[in-house]
Amino acid sequence: MSNLIQQAISPGLVRILLNRPEAFNSLSEGLLDDLQESLREISNNNDIRVVILAASGKAFCAGHDLKEMMQAPSEAYYQSLFKKCTEMMLTVQGMPQPVIAQVQGIATAAGCQLVAMCDLAVASEDAKFAVSGINLGLFCSTPGVALSRNLLRKHALELLLTGEFLSAADAREKGLVNRVVPAEQLEEQTIALAKTILNKPIEAVRLGKQLFYRQIEQPIREAYKDAGSVMACNMMDKDALEGVQAFIDKRRPAWSATQ
Repeated sequence: MSNLIQQAISPGLVRILLNRPEAFNSLSEGLLDDLQESLREISNNNDIRVVILAASGKAFCAGHDLKEMMQAPSEAYYQSLFKKCTEMMLTVQGMPQPVIAQVQGIATAAGCQLVAMCDLAVASEDAKFAVSGINLGLFCSTPGVALSRNLLRKHALELLLTGEFLSAADAREKGLVNRVVPAEQLEEQTIALAKTILNKPIEAVRLGKQLFYRQIEQPIREAYKDAGSVMACNMMDKDALEGVQAFIDKRRPAWSATQ
């Protein structure tokens, strides 16, 4: 059975399915490699516009595969493993397509980190989130990088220090997920969100995602300079010109670069 399944949902929309349900979709080295390869391929495919990251079975992702991690403990091995995981996480954020996490069940440790690294997230009402390594004597350092960029500092650190679970409703309130829906509507509502983005011009979405993350790390004056330059460039795109003219003319825009 493949660790990962890639499914075409509709033109421009692809779903990546974590497929280790018997292990709660824990991130084995094999799954990390497969996920990285899939994300890189999608990143270079201009026909794919939006990505949904989902999982089979009862859980979204239970973090790293602890059994695999304990087979031959060494600092060099752990350095290599966490570097591999970090590169995959950064690929999610760095790729031009928006990535939407579709979360059911638990998302713990690196699984919670994966949700935090996705651009958007839709969770079922029964979903739960935790960075629970502290309960094993291991502070979730790398998940904390992603978590601290989604939640307020004290909220993030409380989760990291206590290992307690966060409900879906609290995850939405604190900024980890965008929407919480009934479990039976999870797939439908995630696809609906993806299709809303699909109906926007490609160039605006791609430029916007790249700028959004870049400017967050910049001093405010530099961020405004960067954003102004990107916006001026975006304004000269034919779909932006068409969109503005359509607004003036009180008609629907005839964009060339949507579904």
